[in-house]
Formats: sequence, C-alpha cells, structure tokens
Amino acid sequence: METFGASAFRGDHLLKPGVWAVGFVADWCPWSDAFRPAFERFAADAPGPCAYGDISDESNPLWETLAIDVVPTIVLFRDGVPVARRDGVRGRGLSAADLDAMRRSLADLARRPPT
Repeated sequence: METFGASAFRGDHLLKPGVWAVGFVADWCPWSDAFRPAFERFAADAPGPCAYGDISDESNPLWETLAIDVVPTIVLFRDGVPVARRDGVRGRGLSAADLDAMRRSLADLARRPPT
C-alpha cells in the first residue's frame, strides 16, 4: 500500500490509471489514528490498489478540491476521477460497515469496464 506524506501529497498523485482507493487522513485527527489499522486490513483484502493520502496540512488544496470536511474519508478513483466515497462522521470516523460498503464498491468498479 502506498502512503503519500503530508508534504508530498499533491493532486497529481490521484491521476493514476485504473481503479483504486485512497484513505484520506490527518495526523492531528484521533479518528484517523483509529482508522489506520482498519484501513490496512481493508487494503490487504481489497480487490485493487490502495493508498493513504495524508492531508494533515489544512492548506492542502485537496481539502477543497475533493470537498473533504471530515477525516478519515475514503474516495474510490477510476483513472483519476472520484467515482465513490464514504465520508467520516464527526466524533465517530468511519465504521466497519462503511469499509465493507467501500470494499464492495471497489470490487464492483474493478469488474466493470471504464465508460
């Protein structure tokens, strides 16, 4: 699994070909810390590549570009375009059910040809 550090993570990292999942996290967020082990398990079983996108710097333009209001958030990309997402809930983060739903979406996207 790739990890894009806060200082190096830019929007052009999202332009990779194929279908893949990015878990957006911030080092100052306790819900992101709790999310990391669950996302690592998700990535180990995922039917496609996964990466962490560290957007700890609140001036990172991806907060606005992807309209991320809460971390952690998972976004599925196809050829650099966001096609599905699950946003964390304030005071809770993401649940196991959220990760299961994203795993199913990732598998479905990986099976379907691009449109």
